[in-house]
Amino acid sequence: MHIQIHGLQDDRFQRQLQLIGNLFFEETDVSFQPTVGADLDIRFQLHITDVVDVTCELIPPEGEMVQAHFRGPIDGTASEKEQFKQIKNAVSHVYLSVLQQHTGIRQKWGILTGVRPTKLLHRKLKSGMSKDIAHQQLKDDYLITDEKIQLMQAIVDRQLAVVPDLYSLQNEVSIYIGIPFCPTKCAYCTFPAYAIQGKQGRVDSFLAGLHYEMQQIGQWLKEKGIKITTIYYGGGTPTSITAEEMDLLYEEMYRSFPDVESIREITVEAGRPDTITPEKLNVLKKWNIDRISINPQSYIQETLKAIGRHHTVEETIEKFHLARDMGMNNINMDLIIGLPGEGLKEFEHTLNETEKLMPESLTVHTLSFKRASEMTQNKEKYQVAPREEVEQMMNRAEQWTNDHGYVPYYLYRQKNILGNLENVGYAKPGQESIYNIVIMEEVQTIIGLGCGASSKFIDPKTGKIEHFANPKDPKSYNEGFKEYTDKKLAILNELYKDIPSNVSN
Repeated sequence: MHIQIHGLQDDRFQRQLQLIGNLFFEETDVSFQPTVGADLDIRFQLHITDVVDVTCELIPPEGEMVQAHFRGPIDGTASEKEQFKQIKNAVSHVYLSVLQQHTGIRQKWGILTGVRPTKLLHRKLKSGMSKDIAHQQLKDDYLITDEKIQLMQAIVDRQLAVVPDLYSLQNEVSIYIGIPFCPTKCAYCTFPAYAIQGKQGRVDSFLAGLHYEMQQIGQWLKEKGIKITTIYYGGGTPTSITAEEMDLLYEEMYRSFPDVESIREITVEAGRPDTITPEKLNVLKKWNIDRISINPQSYIQETLKAIGRHHTVEETIEKFHLARDMGMNNINMDLIIGLPGEGLKEFEHTLNETEKLMPESLTVHTLSFKRASEMTQNKEKYQVAPREEVEQMMNRAEQWTNDHGYVPYYLYRQKNILGNLENVGYAKPGQESIYNIVIMEEVQTIIGLGCGASSKFIDPKTGKIEHFANPKDPKSYNEGFKEYTDKKLAILNELYKDIPSNVSN
């Protein structure tokens, strides 16, 4: 879809207009320069004084013109950056309105294209704003519907019940440990995930580098007296490595990190059922780890084959029961709405199979076409359900979880997500993942160790965020893990320079 924009000269509008266009059309191209053969002409009249006054007209090749108008004040005390944000929101309001009129599609998240909607609500409530005023501002500023605002509020309430000190965790950190290996790579995946077969030399080198990172970061944490809130082993599939390698890795965790026994939560993704063995479960038990993920994604065998997951439906069920019988009492399962070839009927079957297992938590993802995935690059091969049916599946998930005693506790959104919907984590009360909450709400530093691991450094005083990522491929990681460790330590030393070593905070 090629959209020709008239009347806006500032290129800073282009990214937002393209993101909103993508909510309605596939692969939107927004042009501010005159072009031949545009699918839609959209004309803006923008006047800025102490108010912003903007009119938008959409002129299709055929059919009637549609129009929208917005007028609102500009905060004269705000910074130039904040004032431009107010102007950009006004432009987005009318742009969204004409596209909704033209297509007949209503966007329940309004003009919001960000990943973390609940962070907006947390920020308002933390400042002392009442819920009513906060909700009205979300409606006025972003055009979010009451339905989605109520979902946001339910999640915020649950998060504060689970982590009452959520707003004061900035002086602790959490740790993410990335294991970049999987049995095979799924078609929708863009995470660091390398087929482990025949790669033992590379695995050995990677684990040596990871142990080094753990030792150096652990020593720094001990010297500064900084506590760890949660540890999360992700990837890839952390249970792709051998039981012996897992044993040594968790032993290193206890040796390197401070006060591991008091860490609130340690999670290991065992997402691929074909990696789970009694020996590996015994290792988890040995090190007091009982929160794991076993991810079916779907209970339709044809779907699993199509997306490159080489385990069977029966294997998922068998490994779930094995884990449960061996003492794993906090199991998460992931389901994906909108997988190729699946509609409401198939998703209903998946929910019926989930009911037979009843994991402690359930994350319901909506399929996202990530730019680098095999699925995105071969869309003609992977046919997915229409927008209306995808939304029906999400509504069914919401109803099913409510009927079975699960409550929503975290939410995030992605670009190019089917139906402009969301991913929601549900849990039985008391079984929520603290790590999922702290990473989504960005309340503390997350230190990423291992291949492809991203660190998110959050200044405990200002809340300013700095990102740093280890390389995604094992070869580059193995060649440079000492360099990347040193860079992370330099950032940490700058952030915590006011805390002397060997003094508890």
